[in-house]
Amino acid sequence: MESRRIQNPKPRHLTIRKGTPNDRDAIFNVFYHAVRQGAARFYTEKQRMAWAPKSEPDQTPKNHSLLRWVAEMDGDIIGFIAVTPTGYVDLAYVSPEWMGRGVAQALYDEVLEWAHRARLSELTSHASHFAKRFFLKNNWQVVYPEAAARGDQLLERFFMRLKLETKHETPDKPRR
Repeated sequence: MESRRIQNPKPRHLTIRKGTPNDRDAIFNVFYHAVRQGAARFYTEKQRMAWAPKSEPDQTPKNHSLLRWVAEMDGDIIGFIAVTPTGYVDLAYVSPEWMGRGVAQALYDEVLEWAHRARLSELTSHASHFAKRFFLKNNWQVVYPEAAARGDQLLERFFMRLKLETKHETPDKPRR
């Protein structure tokens, strides 16, 4: 019998909020463990070490135009998603112990609501093997596969797109 991960509904005490600069270290911790442990089924140890080489955040300037949301459980950040104002999903990670428990979906739903409010026509991303499965489940399409260099390693990823329905508001008809 084939085993598969069951997607559970959103955890009860999960909070989704906008990220702040104070979340930086916790966000990095989620990223590091999600890559080093969570991506083990899809990438070799050498690839994961090239993808997340340090266990502490570096001090290089980051893209401050990214819109960030974090998922918290009992005050601990357990996932995050970061998107450009034009709808490119740049980062999306969940702590390994919370994968498959509705955290990614809750973060994604928040971004989807934002994208509709911002009247974006699409969302795009370069997705890992792991993220690809999640995005496909949410009706994204693979546009093309590619390899991204990280140090001396090549990581297969996928450029993906989700066309968003544009919700046209119709003015009320004048009363006679």
